[in-house]
Amino acid sequence: MSRDVVSVLQRAAWVLDSFPGGAALTLAEVATRTGLPRSTAHRLLVDLTNLGWLTRRDNTFELGLTLFELGERVGLKHRLRSAALPFMQDLFAVTGQTVHLAVRDGADAVYAEKIHGHAALPFPSQIGGRMPLTCTAVGKALLAPEDPDVRARILAGPLRRYTAHSITDADVLARELDGVRRTGVATEREEAALGGCCLASPVISLGKPVAALSVSVPAELFEPQLLAPAVRTAALALGRVLNRADPHGRDE
Repeated sequence: MSRDVVSVLQRAAWVLDSFPGGAALTLAEVATRTGLPRSTAHRLLVDLTNLGWLTRRDNTFELGLTLFELGERVGLKHRLRSAALPFMQDLFAVTGQTVHLAVRDGADAVYAEKIHGHAALPFPSQIGGRMPLTCTAVGKALLAPEDPDVRARILAGPLRRYTAHSITDADVLARELDGVRRTGVATEREEAALGGCCLASPVISLGKPVAALSVSVPAELFEPQLLAPAVRTAALALGRVLNRADPHGRDE
């Protein structure tokens, strides 16, 4: 593939990545967010609209249905999400609180699914969105069982601060991850957003952490000792279901 083609693909990816979930942007906003020249940004917006990856309304653009359709074909949606939903629904029925399913992508936790009620707190999580591993319960649950070199690499990087409660000391976080490996439970107390706490457990399949399940609650209602058994049981059960599938995601 030529360098010119790679460059076009990279710039198109920058444009798509500049859109926050559910939001529309103007040409000027896309150019600012991507750092691309206005003429280049405009050309890419037109091309992506023609492909159906974006839609246009007057002078604004937003992510299109074609991207949604492509996303629904991702193996994660068909395998992990399908297997996890019954356990997530059970957790929601028991707790009445927001339930998350997340996977690791580099130094981030990516939210693959979310179940919540009508009066859910405005947590920063959204399906398809990402947060650092280091300040979320799902992130800690995903990171703790990883290979030591993976943990060391993440802990050596900048530890982002979202609130005054975010852990930015690598030694403190390393000790917390040690605890997660012992108990199978990770907690987060207003580290990602004020007013919200979370408890998560890793989903282990074939000896590897493939996902994490969590329950998020208002800080004043956070009782880890009550949430932990349900979340841990759901994560273990999901892991057993995934273990019964072959490496290609098909049931035996």
